[in-house]
Amino acid sequence: MMSPRPTVALVDTSLRDGNQSLWGATGLNAAMLEGAAALAERVGFSVLDFTTSTHMAVAVRWHREDPWETIRRARAAMPTTPLSFLTTGMRFISWETASDEVMALAFRLLGRAGIRRFAVMEPMNDVAAQLACCRLVRRETDAGIVAAITFTVSPVHDDAYYARIAASLAADPVVDALYLKDPGGLLTAERARTLLPGMIAACAGKPFELHSHETIGLAQFSYLEAARLGLSALHTAVAPLSGGTSQPDATQLLRNLSVEGIGCDVDREALAAYAAWLSALARAEGQVPGAPSAYDARYFRHQLPGGMIGTMRRQLRELRQEHRWQEVTEEVERVRAELGYPIMVTPFSQIVGAQAVMNVVGTERYASVSDQVIRYVIGRFGTPPRAVDPAVRDRIDALPRARELAAEPPMASVAELRRGLGAHLSDEELLLRATMPAEQVDAMKAAGPAPRRYDPHRKPLMTLLERLLAGPGADELRVQTEGMKLVLRGGGGRR
Repeated sequence: MMSPRPTVALVDTSLRDGNQSLWGATGLNAAMLEGAAALAERVGFSVLDFTTSTHMAVAVRWHREDPWETIRRARAAMPTTPLSFLTTGMRFISWETASDEVMALAFRLLGRAGIRRFAVMEPMNDVAAQLACCRLVRRETDAGIVAAITFTVSPVHDDAYYARIAASLAADPVVDALYLKDPGGLLTAERARTLLPGMIAACAGKPFELHSHETIGLAQFSYLEAARLGLSALHTAVAPLSGGTSQPDATQLLRNLSVEGIGCDVDREALAAYAAWLSALARAEGQVPGAPSAYDARYFRHQLPGGMIGTMRRQLRELRQEHRWQEVTEEVERVRAELGYPIMVTPFSQIVGAQAVMNVVGTERYASVSDQVIRYVIGRFGTPPRAVDPAVRDRIDALPRARELAAEPPMASVAELRRGLGAHLSDEELLLRATMPAEQVDAMKAAGPAPRRYDPHRKPLMTLLERLLAGPGADELRVQTEGMKLVLRGGGGRR
């Protein structure tokens, strides 16, 4: 009797991580997400990696759209494929630690809106904190829970370290599945061969997935190795939201898996239609698609995420210090070591990168220290993998600002927020106003409901009509053809 053909499932990351990695999380509005979700529903993905609280903030700030309603619309468009929400520690939108009560409300509302899986990540791999968050999710929702284990390369993070983390998480019944989250795309096929078998064994039969990035072109190789070893699912994206600093392209991965005799139960035609629609969207909106990345050996040293590299180069350009980029990347390595080798993932990549820039352009190292670095050193983000360098700790502990931040009160309770923000607010609006500037939420409310449909093929026509409407004396423009009636009005409202 022949052995069954090995298979692996796909988790689609196009709309969340692909959008964030390649288009700054601003490239997709509610109508686009709804249209894409309807197409993704037909593919057969095991999960759609859909949103985070950061993306919810972008929806308000950038698109003036209600993020709760966007989740409901996407859920209606794909009733069978679970929508996933990634949560990073006990925080919602703000990077300040939220109370259990506030996080419980957030998880409860997300579950009601249509989230069916929570990916719970703790950027310090603090198991106790991560399990506490998982238990809160389980108490407030009936959604599945997958625990993320964040991967990096450092003298501290060896194979035994990751096996211990996996065993501790898998032993708790609140965790349904686990995945290795490689935000830097640092996992080589060689490391996968030594790392993954121990982690699989530590999971004790629970599903185990892999999430990596193509930042330096390694992920397709490590994904094949993971599939050979029997991982249950791989996180991929579709063109144009794959490649580059995003996830591996699903279509190419399927070809590679086929060569290895590994099956994947997805509809190839539906996958092609999903990718074609997003490609038409990219052309219509002028978005740059992901492209293959070159191998960069130096990346293993600084480990800056792709989005961070662009941001830091822009900051140096604004300071007329762009010629010092090499100094900054070397300083990133030094600061990371001094801070105890934090994993270069949000928020730690931003904390380390910003401090490195200040150290290079300032009068001396640590002459200026950000509040986030101080919060890190005094323990607000957990215990670092290795102790902070004593000289750096002593310098930061001596700052008056360190004493002020150590005395910060915890985030207000839900009752306190209601007293301060208004008893009339819905729970959904309350959380937005508690974590975002009031003027941004006001602008979202004033903008009214988000558009219901998006057709990338009609975008050139829409652009032409909007230019006509912008002309002198044009307050309203009406176009009617067979199957379409369009009314455009001036004044800055929704169109």
